[in-house]
Amino acid sequence: MKLVSIHKHVLALLLSLLAFQVASAQMWSMEQCIDTALVANKNLQMGRNNLEMVTAKQREAKANLIPKLTANADYKYFTNIPYQLLPLSIFGGPEGQFKEAQFGVPHNANANLQLTLPIYNPQLYGAIETSKVAADFTTLQYRKSEEQIVFEVSNLYYNAVILHHQMVFADSNLVNVQKLAKNLQLLQDQLMAKGTDVSKLQLQAAQLATQRALLESKYLQILNALKFVMGLPPDHTIEIDHRIVYTNNAEYNKSSTIDIQLAEMQYRMLTRDLVTLRNSKLPSLSFFGTLGTTGYGYDKQPNAFFKLYPIGFVGIQASYPLFNGTVTQRKIDQKRIELENADLQVAYLMDQNAMQIANAKAQRQATQRSIETFALQIQLSQTIYAQTVLQQKQGLATLTEILLADNALRESQQGYLAAVVEYLKADLELKKLTGNISTQKAN
Repeated sequence: MKLVSIHKHVLALLLSLLAFQVASAQMWSMEQCIDTALVANKNLQMGRNNLEMVTAKQREAKANLIPKLTANADYKYFTNIPYQLLPLSIFGGPEGQFKEAQFGVPHNANANLQLTLPIYNPQLYGAIETSKVAADFTTLQYRKSEEQIVFEVSNLYYNAVILHHQMVFADSNLVNVQKLAKNLQLLQDQLMAKGTDVSKLQLQAAQLATQRALLESKYLQILNALKFVMGLPPDHTIEIDHRIVYTNNAEYNKSSTIDIQLAEMQYRMLTRDLVTLRNSKLPSLSFFGTLGTTGYGYDKQPNAFFKLYPIGFVGIQASYPLFNGTVTQRKIDQKRIELENADLQVAYLMDQNAMQIANAKAQRQATQRSIETFALQIQLSQTIYAQTVLQQKQGLATLTEILLADNALRESQQGYLAAVVEYLKADLELKKLTGNISTQKAN
């Protein structure tokens, strides 16, 4: 019986380019997936709309400093002309007595242009500064969304690559078991092998086929999730590059993460709010002016008329809040507490980030050692499997020993892939924690 082991080239196959071209499919690298997601992802598109909206709000805040011009017009017809009381003393009558009289005409019309210009208003200037900080905050939120998309795409891409290699291992193991079962079937036909041995191999082949089908299902689910994050339609066909590329224990320059920058920006916003509250106690000054005409008319003969008279004035208005029941002071006290909490939040995030970086580095080092260990185990398992098959041909090993050797090899393969997954995820997490996730597509 001549058996050819498929396992001897599996490790080399794992580290080589295993991708294949499908007629209608496009080969996508991780960089291309990330670039596409940064353009087509729906959440990022909404984020870009939010950036435009906050820019419009900045313009709105600044527009409050521009002079306002208002056109006003009204017409009144008095069915009852208003009464006024006249003191009789002005006509030589007794003091303290009055006589009612109607003044005016029934037709009244007004048309004017009113101009207002804020000269100094601390609330308006505070709103402008707050809008600037809000724009910076929204920009940081968009960058955080970008980082999250890069992280999600990278994670899904790694999972898809690993699942592909698990399918490669499953295919090679399945072919190996099927060949062995076929040869044992021939031996059984010659009454040189037991029927139970063939049944065991057929059972193992069925289990491997089921495992392969489950892996393929998971692989398709990961690709669908990847297409969703990339903003591609579900029916779009993609094929990814299945090479496993990583750098052993790469060092990353630490920079402030987006979460820390957002916390610092929140502190800035609260500081700006506190300044605005304090400035609300200051007086405001504005200029105003009106230019128009007033019309009066009488509709009874023989003196019916309607005449227009010009009107115009300018002025300056000052407003100073004297006392509002200590409401502003209570708001200031609350804002100070919020500022203290915001400062503590920044310190908390910095400490948390340092702890998470240390853990990610330790995890990456541990998984790197696991990768090296499992790679060696795969080589040893391949050697043991080949020797066991040779011994079985010589009658020195049983089928059970071959199955045990095959199971040991498959466990080493799965352990190796699991270690690679953990390493890639730990490295990706380390990039995120050190503020280097935005450079992921360049690596």
